Amino acid sequence: MAETLRKVADSPLFQNFITLVILFAGALVGIETYPQMVERYHGPLHALDQIVLWIFVAEIVVKMGAEGGKPWRYFLDPWNCFDFVIVAACFLPFEGQAVTVLRLLRLLRVLKLVRALPKLQILVGALLKSIPSMGYVSMLLLMLFYVYAVAGVFMFGENDPIHFENLEISMLSLFRVVTLEDWTDLMYINMWGCDHWYGYDESRSEACANPTEAPLMAAAYFVSFVLFGTMIILNLFIGVIMSGMSEAQAEAEREVQAELGDKAPTLGDELQLLQEQLAKVQAQIQHIQHVHPEE
Repeated sequence: MAETLRKVADSPLFQNFITLVILFAGALVGIETYPQMVERYHGPLHALDQIVLWIFVAEIVVKMGAEGGKPWRYFLDPWNCFDFVIVAACFLPFEGQAVTVLRLLRLLRVLKLVRALPKLQILVGALLKSIPSMGYVSMLLLMLFYVYAVAGVFMFGENDPIHFENLEISMLSLFRVVTLEDWTDLMYINMWGCDHWYGYDESRSEACANPTEAPLMAAAYFVSFVLFGTMIILNLFIGVIMSGMSEAQAEAEREVQAELGDKAPTLGDELQLLQEQLAKVQAQIQHIQHVHPEE
C-alpha cells in the first residue's frame, strides 16, 4: 500500500493535478473579491471551495501514507509542514468578522505553488539563505538612516518641519529619498527655503514659519545620502540575494546528484554500460591490428 501511495505522490500526473488545483483555488479567492459574484453564486462557490479543501486533505493523506509505517516522516520536510498548517487552519471555526481571517488563510493556498514549482523553491531558498547577511546590511542602512535623520532635524527642522520636524518623521522622509520618490522636492525645499518652493502649498503655508535657504548644505546632504543609501547600500542587498541564489542552485544540484546516486542501476543502465565496455574492447583490438598487421 505504501509503495502504491509513494508512486502516486511522485507521479508527474499527480503533481500537475495539485498545481492546477492550487491555481483554481487562487482564482476562487479572487472571485470572492466581487460582492455581486459572491451574492449570486454563493452556493456553488462554497461547494467548490470545499472540494478544493478536501483535495488538499487527500494530498496530505497520500503523502503521509507514502511514508508507510512512519507517517511522522511527512513532517520532516518544512514544505510539508507549511502545507499542513494552511490546510489545518481552514478547519478552524471562524464566525463574524473573523471570516476575513479565513479568507486570508484560503489565499495562502496560492503559496503552495512554491512547493509545486521547483524554480520557485530555489528563489525562496535563496531569500532564506540571504536573511542573515541581509540583517547586517540592514543594520548598516539603519545606522546611515539614523545619522542622516538626526542631522536632518538639526539642519532642516525649522525650515521644513513637515519632513524634518522630529527623528521619526525625518527617517520616514529619508525612506522616501532612498527610494528616489520625488526626492529632489525635499532637496529644493531646503535649498531655497520653504516659502520659495511648491512643497508648501496654501493649505500648509502656516508650517513654513522660519524659511531658511541652505543651497550648498542641502545639496551636499541629499546627494550624499542618495549616493550612500541608494547607489551603494541598496545594491548590497542585490549582491547578497545573488550570492544566496548561487548557493541555493548549487544545493539543488547536489540534491539531484545525491538522488541519482542513491538509485540502484536498472537493467537498461547495465546493458548500456556493457555496450560501452564492448565498444572500448573492439577499439583496442582494432588499434592492435592496425599497429601489428598480419603478414
